[in-house]
Amino acid sequence: MELHILEHRVRVLSLARPGLWLYTHPLIKLLFLPRRSRCKFFSLTETPEDYTLMVDEEGFKELPPSEFLQVAEATWLVMNVSHSGAGVQAAGVTKIARSVIAPLAEHHVSVLMLSTYQTDFILVREQDLSVVIHTLAQEFQIYREVGGESVPVASDDSSNGFSRDQHGPSPTVHPIQSPQNRFCVLTLDPETLPAIATILIDVLFYSHSVPKEAASGCPESSSIPFFAFSLIEGYISIVMDAETQKKFPSDLLLTSSSGELWRMVRIGGQPLGFDECGIVAQIAGPLAAADISAYYISTFNFDHALVPEDEIGSVIDILQRRQEGLASRDP
Repeated sequence: MELHILEHRVRVLSLARPGLWLYTHPLIKLLFLPRRSRCKFFSLTETPEDYTLMVDEEGFKELPPSEFLQVAEATWLVMNVSHSGAGVQAAGVTKIARSVIAPLAEHHVSVLMLSTYQTDFILVREQDLSVVIHTLAQEFQIYREVGGESVPVASDDSSNGFSRDQHGPSPTVHPIQSPQNRFCVLTLDPETLPAIATILIDVLFYSHSVPKEAASGCPESSSIPFFAFSLIEGYISIVMDAETQKKFPSDLLLTSSSGELWRMVRIGGQPLGFDECGIVAQIAGPLAAADISAYYISTFNFDHALVPEDEIGSVIDILQRRQEGLASRDP
């Protein structure tokens, strides 16, 4: 397998909901005019708490500082895995759980994940790159994209003999919730983006109520506002709930031939932060062992896994048993 370190240097930001009005103009530019902004990596995810932005350096220039914008300190590098000759297997983050996610967690490398319709992006802090290369060099042929060319990376050129101690503290057990939304993972031909522009603007900037299917009761059983849009290297990926999808013309949004719907597992009872390692591994590992596909979207405060709708009961059971096992190890 090949691991590609892409050219993007990404910043991760949280935009407070009350400040959305201040950023409508630059966000519209990033959404609909990427040639004008020269941004090649743009992701915007709405959650109940805020909006998470992942943008490259050109996109970051478009966002003026304000009291509403919180910027994570680190610069993140983007990687993805190229599979060749792969047979039928689980899709999404679970297919890289054993080869990428688990080894990085063992070496205390914090990762963010951004699954899209097309691929799964792994984000690591720039300062951790040498450890990443050293950790994954035996499993992968590693390439770094430079000026559009793939340049092989030799592990001994980057690791400087450094490997982190693999025996760290036990991972924190984070609570999980499963809102009732049923989600679609979709793509769109960029040429048809103008045709849905007004609907997309309405959904992102003006429709802030909880989806219609939300039920009264405890927060775990109700629906939540969640919408993810990414435009990365010319490819569009959208995650929205089934109620929101009804607002869009069905002939423009593309999904898999099965038209599969997904349910969410939301990870974290309070903001997770960026320093803790192994959060993605806690979810991806057990799902990979059960051969269950999952999309995974990290945000500024919480993580979100999307699993096939008909597997949600099994997933909750698997993850709860995993949590109980981890909790029982704590002194």
